[in-house]
This record gives sequence, C-alpha cells and structure tokens, in this order.
Amino acid sequence: MCGIAGFVLLDQTAERARVQAMCGQIVHRGPDDEGVYVDRGCGIGMRRLSIIDLSTGHQPMSNEDGTVWIVFNGEIYEYKELRADLMARGHRFQTASDTETLIHLYEEEGVEGLKRLRGMFSFAIWDARRERLMLARDRFGKKPLYYAVLPGGIYFGSELSCLREAGVPLEPDAEALRLYFQFSYIPDPLSGFRAIRRLQAGTWLTYERGEVRQGRYWTQPTPSAQAAPGMTHAETAAKVREKFDESVRIRMIADVPLGAFLSGGIDSGSVVASMALQSPEPIKTFSIGFEESAFNELPYAKMVAEKYKTEHHEIVVRPDSIDIIRKFARHFGEPFADSSAIPTYIVSEFAARYVKVALSGDGGDELFGGYTSLQKVKRLARLDGVPQIARLAMSWASSRMPYSAYGKNFLHMLGRRSGLDRYFAFNYAPFHMRSKLLRPDWMLPAESGFLAQALPDCVLPDDAGTLSQVMYFEATANLIGDMLVKVDRMSMAASLEVRCPLLDHELAELAATIPHAWKVVDGQGKKILLDAVGDRLPAGVLNRPKMGFGVPLVDWFRTSLREVLWDSLTSEKFMARGFVSPEFLRTLLEEHDAGRRDNSRWLFTLLVLALWFEDIEQGVPAVVGVG
Repeated sequence: MCGIAGFVLLDQTAERARVQAMCGQIVHRGPDDEGVYVDRGCGIGMRRLSIIDLSTGHQPMSNEDGTVWIVFNGEIYEYKELRADLMARGHRFQTASDTETLIHLYEEEGVEGLKRLRGMFSFAIWDARRERLMLARDRFGKKPLYYAVLPGGIYFGSELSCLREAGVPLEPDAEALRLYFQFSYIPDPLSGFRAIRRLQAGTWLTYERGEVRQGRYWTQPTPSAQAAPGMTHAETAAKVREKFDESVRIRMIADVPLGAFLSGGIDSGSVVASMALQSPEPIKTFSIGFEESAFNELPYAKMVAEKYKTEHHEIVVRPDSIDIIRKFARHFGEPFADSSAIPTYIVSEFAARYVKVALSGDGGDELFGGYTSLQKVKRLARLDGVPQIARLAMSWASSRMPYSAYGKNFLHMLGRRSGLDRYFAFNYAPFHMRSKLLRPDWMLPAESGFLAQALPDCVLPDDAGTLSQVMYFEATANLIGDMLVKVDRMSMAASLEVRCPLLDHELAELAATIPHAWKVVDGQGKKILLDAVGDRLPAGVLNRPKMGFGVPLVDWFRTSLREVLWDSLTSEKFMARGFVSPEFLRTLLEEHDAGRRDNSRWLFTLLVLALWFEDIEQGVPAVVGVG
C-alpha cells in the first residue's frame, strides 16, 4: 500500500526535488519507504507502506531492460497466478511483489490486462519507448487517483495535496460545489478544483506527447429485478457463501500483522466470522463506542468477539476527543461532510497501534440491499399511480407551508413524479431547506433528470425500475464518492491499509444477478446474505435494529464543537463567499442551539466547507465565481 505522485512535462526536464516534494505531502500513506524516478520530462514517485515482499518491493520498479517503470498503490490478490502465467511467457522477475506483475502484464496486454486484475489499486506506468504515461484505477475506486491536464503537461497524485504542492491552479469548481450542497460530498469525476479531476473507478487514461485517451475496462453490473432462469434460492445462497469466504481468504494474505474492524453489525461480523473460521490464530478485532447509548455498538461487537474468541480491542470516544476536526478537513483536501469519517479515523488510528492491515465490512448494504432507504422506496412505490394533477397539488401545498411546519418536506417528496425523484427528495438535503439557505446560483434542480445528466454513469434509465435505479446509485455515486473516500483517507491518515471483502468484483457480479425479492424481504434488507452466512452470527446481532456508523453531532454542536461551529459559519470571510443567506443560516444555528430541531447534518456540511476555504484561502478569491 502506497501513495503515488508524479507528472509528465512536454517541454521541460523533470526535477527530482519536485517529485519528492509532491510525495512529501503523503508520507502518512507510506511511512516505510520512498522512491523517485525521473526520465526526460517524466517524474514519478511513491511513499510505501510495506505489506507484501517487505525486503525487495521497493518502488519505482522497472521491467528487465528499464524501459517501463511503475509506481503502484494497492494490492493484487491473485498476483501469484498472474506471475506464473507471465513467467511462462518468458518474463524474468526480480522481486516477489505484486507490483512487478503489473509491469509485465502491461508489456503483454496493455490496457486489456486490467480486466485480469482482482484487487484494489491505482497506479502509473511510464513507457519510455512510447513516451506514454498510463494511469489506472480499480473497479470500485477503493484507491484514489487525482490528475490535472494542463497546457504544459499532466500531473497526478493519490491525494489533492500532491497536486497543490506541484502548483496546479486551485480555483474552486462551482459545478462540484453545487453537487456538494446536494450530497455533502463531491461525486466522481469532479474534485473541489476546476483544474483537477478524479480518474473514475474502472477506467484508465493515457497521456502520450500531449494527447489524452481514456477508456473503461469495467462497469458495475445493473442489479437484477428478476431471478435468472434455473436459479434457485438455496443454490444462490450457497454460491454467495462460497464466494464471500473466498473474498475474505484472499484478503488475508499479508507479511505483516492483520486484523479487522468490528462494528457490531451484520457485515463486519460476517467478515470476522469468516476470518476466524479460516485462520489458525485468533483474529485481532477493533471496535469503537460512544458514551451516548444511541451511537454505541460495543455490546453487539463484543458478542461476535466472544463467539469467535478474537483478540478484541475497544475504544470509547468522548466529546473531548473531537479535536481532530481540522485535521479531518485537511486530509480530504476538498469538501467532504460524512461525519462518520471521524470515528473511522479514530478506530483506524487505534488499530494501527497493533496491525498494518484491517478488513472491513464495507459494501454489504450496497450489494445486497441493506439500506433503509430501499425499504422506503418499496413502500412508496404505490404512489407511482397518483395522477399528475394530485402531485402538482401536493408540491404547491408544500411550497406554501411555513419552513418550520412539520411535514413540509414529506409533502414535497410525495409530490415528486417518479420513485427516483422521491428517493433524492427524502434521502438528501431537503429541497425547501436548500432553497431558503442557498443563494439561487447554488441551487440544483429538484428533479432526478438533472442528476442523470450531471452523473450519467450513476443513474440508470427509468425502464430499469426504481429499486434498481436506487441500488445502482448507492453502489456508484455514494459508495465510490462517499463511503470509500471516507475509509481510504481516514485509514491512510493513520497509515493503515483497509481491505473490503464484500467489494470483491466477482462477488459484486454475483450479487447483481440476485433478484430484489431475495434481498429485501418484509422490510428486511440483505436477506440473501443472511441466508448465506447468518448462521455464523449471534442472535443478538441478527435481531438488532440497523444502526448507522455515526457520531452524536447533534450534542457536540451544542457543547464541545459549538464555538468552532459558530465562529466559522458566522465569520465575515464565510459570508463573503456568497453561498448562503446569512439570516437563514443564523436561524438554523439558533434552532439547533435551542434544541428545537436537529440541523447537525446541514451545519456540518457548511462547517466543512468553511474549513476547506480557510485551508486554501492563500490565492483563492473571496467570492467563488459562478460558471
């Protein structure tokens, strides 16, 4: 696991010191080793967190004659099989690392070789013979890769700080910020800066003498509404169990201590159970809890730990532990307001005292229909037949109700024309709240049709069906832009590698063939996953209500974080940005302070934005141009 960075310049010679400076911004991603290679206008570098082949895995790494060089971030889980095939084709290996496999695979198959990889990765290959830089990212985008194509060349890096260090222009991207106000994160391929983009999951990019080419080698499969012919429930559950255990097993390969996050939920509990059943040694597990009982999952995590006799470690977060808020904002490098990143960082830092690799349960909700929003989508499906005139009446009535009236946003949601519109209305920032809080230039349309244009790779056509549309959006936009960004940045901030067995692409392809009726049953999600591996979990974990991995911001914003919240959001600098109505923002703050309404989610979205501007205010105009 590493952090990578570099550039290719058209009319300049690469300077080693410049690459080193870019890599110096991501020492936390790789504290064990560093390396730089320069060739004419190309400079590539890395910071390494040593996991596999500790003694000979130094990067950058080259082929036999030094004409192809690579910097690689991630893990290829079946690299030994690829290695044997490449050796049979005549390639000579100098190391035992998965990195070297990628070099020879590129030589043999070019971008087509990406289809053979099973793992998480982002990497850059410099082909000196062709003067070509190739960038690639894994199917789910677990490992990040930012890039900027400028008139003088191309820059890339694992984090935005690498490109900032290289001097890439830092003008904020107005389109990205509009989407941030809707989702509280910035979806791929955008970043917070106009000049910088994310390489999308499952894609590659080549830069050859100033010419850019891009392509896609994998697309997330569309969730199926119907069972495949001849597919039985029992056989499907058995296949899920087999593929799940295989996905766990190949992610337990490491030359360093390894453990698992254990939240007390079904997904992480299932991963720990599978690890324990396949390991001769006790599994190290790590859990986080809160003094506030509504957010504390420690009792459920302990049930799994005791059942499998793990080497269990717990940490309790108290309000005075939240002095990491500014560090949190800096590590993302752009607006990102999923507050569950705070406990993710704390548990990662805690686990890193004992292990260098941790498995997690991320992905189960997206692949197997675990989110409560899906059950709500199903319940509201009966509204599809409501006449258009009735919908217009509901929308009109909601717009005439006072902002503080309960039911206003619900009525607005009922008035939406499609199930996907209703999903966006009840699952994200309420339309009426946004319309009063944001200046008109920063408002997005309420209809899903706009988002289908803005995020074409994340929204399926209407004929796919609402449940398929929602599951696909969760597995593309939300998973890649929110969940996996959170896990990567916060774990790597603590120099910890996190692996996600449930996000194995072969398991995902199997899950997509399973009909919705086997996933969401009588209001319960992930039913087929429970049928496959639920017998391994304690009854108390199986029967508990679903709990999100969150933090008690509602209380902290009235106590330990009140001062930073008010100071940041009422400052002249933030108001001068021109995003919000000062009067309505003060209303939100006062409502929350007095306990009349929980506005913590939206206030956190604005707080993170304010902290981001504080971090980049050097050279950033006081008002962001709308364009």
